[in-house]
Amino acid sequence: MAPPDEALWRRATRDVAPLAGRRAGAAAGTAASTATGAAAGAATHAAAGAAADTAANAGAAAARRAAGAAGLDRRRAKRLRRGEMAIDGRLDLHGMTRQEARGALAGFLAAAQGRGGRCVLVITGKGQREPLGERRSVLRAALPRWLDEAPNRERVLGFEAARPRHGGDGAFYVLLRKAARPPQGGG
Repeated sequence: MAPPDEALWRRATRDVAPLAGRRAGAAAGTAASTATGAAAGAATHAAAGAAADTAANAGAAAARRAAGAAGLDRRRAKRLRRGEMAIDGRLDLHGMTRQEARGALAGFLAAAQGRGGRCVLVITGKGQREPLGERRSVLRAALPRWLDEAPNRERVLGFEAARPRHGGDGAFYVLLRKAARPPQGGG
């Protein structure tokens, strides 16, 4: 077991007594292992705090983009949030690295907008289960930030977490701006 997991396991099971007739597993014995466990526990706590901050920032960014985007009226924002808009394309990021997913997203949004698509579904996945049953998805946490970066920012009108029928916590609806039309020459 990795040291951060070991520290988390010790913390979760510190009040548990072994069954009658059985002995406890590897007990914390030496001062060195206790010090290592404390450092690992602090690192685990710091990592959990960073993950929570990332998730909170992602949620706040999503709320800002969906609710306060220029050009996104209340009725359309409500339809997007409820998953009532027709989905013009899907991108599944499962199995991709962060770098691959970021590039695939930019290309997909450009292509969808070029085809005249308005609402697309981006599937990030729900992530891996953590020891305490929580899920952590690196791609899901990064998606709101990627949507708010150039060149995606100019293409995206708003986004929301998908409804359960479209993937729930593992997917996002992304509303695209209408593609800019080239000026028509009046001959």
